[in-house]
Amino acid sequence: MHGQWARKSGLVLLTAVVLMLFGAGAAMAADPTGGSLGTVPDEVTHTEYGLNLLWIVVGAVLVIFMQAGFALVETGFCRAKHAAHVIMTNFTIFGIAFIAFFLVGYPLMFGAYSLPLIGYNEPVGDWLIQFGDFGGILAGGGWALSGKAYDVAVLAFFLYMVAFMDTTATIPTGAMAERWKFRSFIYWGLFCGAVFYPLFGNWVWGGGWLSQLGNSVGLGHGTVDFAGSGVVHAMGGAAALAGALVLGPRIGKYGADGKPRTIAGHHIPMAMLGTFILLMGWFGFNAASTFAATDLRFTVVAANTAIAAAFGSIVGLVYTYMRTEKFDPGMSANGMLAGLVAITAPCAFVQPWAAAVIGSSAAVLVVHSIWFVERRGVDDPVGAISVHGVCGIYGLLALGIFADGSYGIGWNGTGAEAATGVAGLLYGDPGQLVAQATAAVVICSVMFGLVYGFFRMQDALTKGGIRPSEEAELAGLDMAEMGVLAYPEFTGVFLEQAPIELDERRTSVDV
Repeated sequence: MHGQWARKSGLVLLTAVVLMLFGAGAAMAADPTGGSLGTVPDEVTHTEYGLNLLWIVVGAVLVIFMQAGFALVETGFCRAKHAAHVIMTNFTIFGIAFIAFFLVGYPLMFGAYSLPLIGYNEPVGDWLIQFGDFGGILAGGGWALSGKAYDVAVLAFFLYMVAFMDTTATIPTGAMAERWKFRSFIYWGLFCGAVFYPLFGNWVWGGGWLSQLGNSVGLGHGTVDFAGSGVVHAMGGAAALAGALVLGPRIGKYGADGKPRTIAGHHIPMAMLGTFILLMGWFGFNAASTFAATDLRFTVVAANTAIAAAFGSIVGLVYTYMRTEKFDPGMSANGMLAGLVAITAPCAFVQPWAAAVIGSSAAVLVVHSIWFVERRGVDDPVGAISVHGVCGIYGLLALGIFADGSYGIGWNGTGAEAATGVAGLLYGDPGQLVAQATAAVVICSVMFGLVYGFFRMQDALTKGGIRPSEEAELAGLDMAEMGVLAYPEFTGVFLEQAPIELDERRTSVDV
């Protein structure tokens, strides 16, 4: 009886909230041609250039600090015997992927790009492969930030973009945790920073063919992804799914009957703290993507980001309680992250009521997605596939539904003459949704296929595969891979001499 009451009352509450928000949206519908909510000045002074560059650098610092949030979330949701290994993948990915992006990835992604708003007035290179009005598929130039790239505006932009790339690179470390050779992980970082991320990033953010769908085939403003629901998060989620499929589940995750078992994380407070750090960093992720403190739209972006996060966290908590009668901290954290991921693409283009709807619906979506993925035999210790992959795709589509046309005039070089901003299905432009869906299909097919092939090839060419031995996995990867223990006393393993051979180690408690 109590369970039925909880489910019914929770459902009524969720329904009331959604209806209230949609009603508010109808009442507050903005003039889609308006520009009063924050526009960029026609002329930018030298002082404003400096302010905008400072804005970008501060945003980059906040995004880089998100690595600490990812590290805590993933380590907390994993077992103590793997803690040093998991946190080292999060720590090391920053440098590995950074170097690859610095040397190769940035030129491939932004070689044909410019951003006059910050004084980035001409590209550092040119297109390597381009098909006229249909846009390019590969750029090049400014290798290792040399030549034209040695410029204050380019370097600020690079610093911001390399932080975004590192977010994509770190997402699979959660889904593949506890069963991934550290050496194999290093090759993933190089591949992501040099090839995987820059390729799709060029198509959407570097002036490539997806961004030009509005000009080439009349689909809205082309693919629009303000801060990376697709470019960053869905791409990371696709890599997480591919890696998890190649590795297979952790030992003991599924019983003889094929049913999933709970493998509890060792430090839930750590994971919750990491979620709060991610929330803080996300304001740099989204708001600073205006690339200008002089673009007052950053206030709308920041508010929408917080709204989606708040609704996501509470709806995730309540909805899980409706289904399980438990206030699950992990699902509440993933609900917040789901809301953040989903609002990242549309945050500049939607009204606050829509941000609340997007955050709420993303939380429900992530709960079902986590359960669905687990039941299909895919082991994801932290829910990265669902949080970043599924909700990243949802964020792309949400922009194509809820964008209200009040911002983004001339986005991707489209529609400037008509003086209309980016509008979605609810505001009269179904073509925008088609452009968003096209990018989603490309991620789920082309990019997933590319990264799945990478992991399969790496597994075949690596002696013993990319997964550690069963003995090492059972004992814990801290000693087998890192030579240290995160919790010597807690795990019951003490170092009396070094090095200790694998077959001489013993654990009193398998945590």
